Amino acid sequence: MRSEAEMLGLILDTARVDERIRAVILNGSRANPNALADQFRDYDIVYVVTDVRSFTTDPGWIDRFGERAILQKPDDMLGGQHLPYRYAYLMQFRDGTRIDLTLFQADHLEQMGSDSLSVLLLDKDGRLPPFPAPDESDYWTKAPGAREFAECCNEFWWVLPYPAKGLARGQVIYALGIMEQVLRPELFKMLNWLIGLRGGFQQNPGKLGANYPALLPSDVYTLLLRTYTAAQADTAWQALDAMADLFEGAAREVGRAFQYGYPEGDAQQVREILKWFKEHSGERQS
Repeated sequence: MRSEAEMLGLILDTARVDERIRAVILNGSRANPNALADQFRDYDIVYVVTDVRSFTTDPGWIDRFGERAILQKPDDMLGGQHLPYRYAYLMQFRDGTRIDLTLFQADHLEQMGSDSLSVLLLDKDGRLPPFPAPDESDYWTKAPGAREFAECCNEFWWVLPYPAKGLARGQVIYALGIMEQVLRPELFKMLNWLIGLRGGFQQNPGKLGANYPALLPSDVYTLLLRTYTAAQADTAWQALDAMADLFEGAAREVGRAFQYGYPEGDAQQVREILKWFKEHSGERQS
C-alpha cells in the first residue's frame, strides 16, 4: 500500500500539470483530526475543474493513479444523479489504496455545499474562500424532537414481533433480515441520541456505529455486541431480547432527559407477544 505522502503527491501533481484542474479539496477521514490515523483510510478528493465533460469523454486519464482492482462510476448507474457539472470516479487499487475522486465544475461551486471535514490542498486562482480548521460538527448527532423520538419508539416496538414470528416459524433468515434492515437502524438512532445526550451533542458516532466502542459505556457496548448472532434460532432469540433490552434502556434515558416520556405500555405488551411466540415456536395449527 502506498504512503500518504506518495498518494497526496500523485493527486496534487496531477492537478498541477493539468490546466483544467483549478483546485483540490481533501474530505473525509484523512481531513479528520479525530479519525483513526491508519493506512486503510480512503482518499476523498474533489477536483474543481473548468469542464467536467472534458474528463468524462476520455476516462483513460484516471489510469495514472495506479492499477485498479475495480472501478465504480455512481453517476452512470441506475439511480445516479446524472448532473452535468459533477462526476465521481470511485477507484479501488490493487495495492489496497482507494481514491473517491469527485470532479466539480468551477462555475457551479455554489451547488457543491460545504463539509466541515474539508482541507483546501490547492487553489490555483485563489477563488475559494479560506477553509476553517476541519472538525466533525457536520457529523454530530442532532437532538431529537418529541415527534421524532415517539416515532422511533413506535417503529421499534411495532416491528419487533415480525422477527419473533419468523423465529417461531423457523424462518431464521427472514427474522435476521428484519432485525438488521429495520430494527437496527431504529436502535442505532436511539443509541446515537444517547451518545449525543451524554456528550452535549458534540459527538460523531461514525458510519454504522464505527465509533461506538469509544463513545458507549462499556456495559452498553457489551449488550450491543450481544445483538449480533449467527443464523441459529436459539442465538437469534437471545439477540432479539438483547435488542429490546438495549433499546429500552437507551430510550428511557433519552426520553427522561427531554421529558418526552417513554411508551412503557407498548413495550410491555410487545414483550408479552414475544414471550408467547417463543413459547409456541414450531407449533402449527391443525
